[in-house]
Amino acid sequence: MIHAELLDDGLLLARFDHPGKANVFDAALGEAFAAVVERVCSAEDVRGLILASAKPDFLLGADIELLRTLDSAPKAFEATMAFKAELRRLERCGKPVVAIVNGQALGAGFEIALACHARIGLADTVLALPEVRLGLLPAGGGTQRLPRLVGQATALPWLLEGTRIRAAQALEAGLLEAIAASAEDALAQARAWALAHPQPEPPWDRKGWRYPSGGSARQGELWAIAPSMASDKGGTQLPNLTHILSCVFEGGLLGMDAALELESRYFAACATSAPARALLGLWLQQREVQHGAARPALPPRRVKRLGVIGAGMMGAGIAHVAAKAGIEVVLLDSQQSLAEQGKARAEQQLKRLPEAERQAVLARIEPTTNFVALRGCDLVIEAVFEQRSVKTEVIHKAEAHLDVDTVFGSNTSTLPIGSLAQASSAPERFVGIHFFSPVEKMPLVEIIRGPRTGEAALALAFDLTRQLGKTAIVVNDGRGFYTSRCFGTYLLEACAMVLEGVPAAVVEAAGRHAGMPMPPLALHDEVSLSLTLAVDAQTRTDLGAAAPAPHPGLALVQELVAAGRVGRKAGQGFYDYEGGKNLWSGLARHAKPASWEMDELAQRLLDVQMLEALRCLHEGVLGSVAEGNVGAVLGWGFAPHTGGPLQAVQAQGLAAFLQRCAGRAARLGARWQPEPGLAKLPL
Repeated sequence: MIHAELLDDGLLLARFDHPGKANVFDAALGEAFAAVVERVCSAEDVRGLILASAKPDFLLGADIELLRTLDSAPKAFEATMAFKAELRRLERCGKPVVAIVNGQALGAGFEIALACHARIGLADTVLALPEVRLGLLPAGGGTQRLPRLVGQATALPWLLEGTRIRAAQALEAGLLEAIAASAEDALAQARAWALAHPQPEPPWDRKGWRYPSGGSARQGELWAIAPSMASDKGGTQLPNLTHILSCVFEGGLLGMDAALELESRYFAACATSAPARALLGLWLQQREVQHGAARPALPPRRVKRLGVIGAGMMGAGIAHVAAKAGIEVVLLDSQQSLAEQGKARAEQQLKRLPEAERQAVLARIEPTTNFVALRGCDLVIEAVFEQRSVKTEVIHKAEAHLDVDTVFGSNTSTLPIGSLAQASSAPERFVGIHFFSPVEKMPLVEIIRGPRTGEAALALAFDLTRQLGKTAIVVNDGRGFYTSRCFGTYLLEACAMVLEGVPAAVVEAAGRHAGMPMPPLALHDEVSLSLTLAVDAQTRTDLGAAAPAPHPGLALVQELVAAGRVGRKAGQGFYDYEGGKNLWSGLARHAKPASWEMDELAQRLLDVQMLEALRCLHEGVLGSVAEGNVGAVLGWGFAPHTGGPLQAVQAQGLAAFLQRCAGRAARLGARWQPEPGLAKLPL
């Protein structure tokens, strides 16, 4: 677990080296670490400790399975206090302790480094306390040592967001003593620091020590806005955010030992909360999805050359992330100026990179109008307008120049892949690859298996998403697939609420209260109201008399589009954007005087998405519960505190959920009526 070597200067060099996997803090590593602490503190021949790693990353935090065992408040409290006792003993042993932090030091890994007297980084160093994303808080002293080192104002956003702090920023903040040029240089610097500081003392234990920029009692302005910071990150549904605030504020009024105990008490409250259990479950499901449970069992391939047809925002985004991942990209559009504009968009996203690296990425993007340039591509993705005739024309033009084994992917969000593949001469090599906007930030890709999509095409699409560092779910064909289908219910149900008389501001507040990252009307503006109508029109064209009854919320969308209010891109939609962002006053004419139950409105906005997710599972669009949960949270931001729509149904009980939906059907219409087969789903 830890390789320890006593150097000739009396310093103990201990390297984390978890056998068979990345360095994670589990029970076995915890025992090995305690043994190292005992040796350093007790052995007279050991003058100090240098902690390092034998792997590409320092330490990736606590093992999730270990966290899942902390299923009661006493267990959570005692386990974290025992860990902190080891760290406290180490930092007060009277001998120098230096961490050489290579790669990532996350969670417990960062907290171990914080308990060292000095930290030497390398160029690839990344520090973070990401426990907040699991509904937890750092419980190895992170909420106490970090603010004491960098100040509360700097530490709070990092704690609330799980910010990844890179080497240069860490050095500037004082988290690192230096950034070494190499591993050998780092070791030399660590040894020099340790020998120059033979009897260090933690700064917070020194008499007269004060917080950087003042502690809790002197940060009135910070603590006046801190609750709104937590609320903005989802604090109404995630109690760990307010617990983090409490740890930092209350801990700032206490000595270190009392503050560490306080942190463990708040951690125990987090660990036993419903959001934490749901988010831990989601993390395990995401790991299952990322490991390729839905990928065909074929040898992995790497995409070396990628074609992207359509250089708009979506196509440019795909080109950018692919080129950044080392893939040669052909970016094709109908006019050379449009293709060049697409490359320029990519360049804008790369402006923070060093000049040489930026130019190397841009050199991989070839803007063109010539379909002949697609020859030699392993995979081609069309990202043109969401209209069948446009996509069909592009498919015909592209296939005239593709190699016999090139896979063709359609970045459609709603059009069935089977129907698009009818335009292809090789439907077995035709697959849906649905990216989300903005491509640079969104972590999910929805891969759609058409009726005739071959295993090789499916596997290559999955392999591409891995190259891009994204998570892929694989769904079966169907109108709207999974993500767009469920996401659309959120937008249209909000519209229906407005037409029922609920004030638009109340609808938006309900979306926030539900835990969604954006309220529905504002989100609809971002997506574009005209797109909603275009998708509905295409559905009615394709299905004719078999098309479902129009959603009642569409009437409001039609009203706004007819008035030229098509969304943010036009400067007006549900909101006016000139001179600020304000709800359009014209919506007020639909409002009726009544008292609205916020909890019911919020639950309704969640339930409509959960019901549609159940339908997708029942119809076979979804292949697994895990993909349904992961796709929802990563794809359209379904309330993260629930762990996903299907996990939310599980928590409430399937029968109770369906009964609630049936009750709404009597009041609101057939769209709420659960199909009989839903009650038999194995959740």
